[in-house]
Amino acid sequence: MAKTMPTTWLDISISAQHCQLWHHDKLVFSAAVSTALNGPGEKEGSGGTPRGWHQIRACIGQGQPVNTVFVGRRPTGERYTPDLGKTFPDRDWILTRILWLSGLELGKNRLGNVDTMRRYIYIHGCPDALPMGQALSHGCIRMHNRDLLTLFEQVKPGLKVWIHE
Repeated sequence: MAKTMPTTWLDISISAQHCQLWHHDKLVFSAAVSTALNGPGEKEGSGGTPRGWHQIRACIGQGQPVNTVFVGRRPTGERYTPDLGKTFPDRDWILTRILWLSGLELGKNRLGNVDTMRRYIYIHGCPDALPMGQALSHGCIRMHNRDLLTLFEQVKPGLKVWIHE
C-alpha cells in the first residue's frame, strides 16, 4: 500500500462495528455493520474479519431487487422474506448487493492462506432483522440493505478499504 492516504476510502472499525466512507477529510457516509463473531482474523478457516488495507475487487448485484438472495455471487432467483428465513434458519444470507474485497498486503491479507479474496470476504446485505453493531458474521462485513444500497451507489472497484480493530 502506498505511504500516502487515498483521497477516497472506506474505513471499517471492528471494535466500533461501524463503517465510514471518506473523501479527502469529509465524511460522506456512515453506517453500523456486523463483522465476524470470531473477531479479527486473516487465516483461511478462521471465520475472522481480515484486517489491513483492501480494495473492492467487484461490485455485484447492480439492478437486482432489494432482498435478492445470492449464492456464489449469483442471484438464486429467490427474494428473502422472514418466512424463507424461518425455513432455512442456519443459512448465512447474502442479500441485495455484494462488494467483494481483495487484500493489498502480501502475506497479511493477500496470497497464501491469508488471501481475503480467496476467502470470499464481502461487504454484503443481510436480513434487516439481524442486529448491526454486534459481531455476528462468519467473517464478512454485513450491512442492512438500505445502508448497503446507499454505499453501493458511491463506490466502485478499486476503492481502498481500511479494516482495523
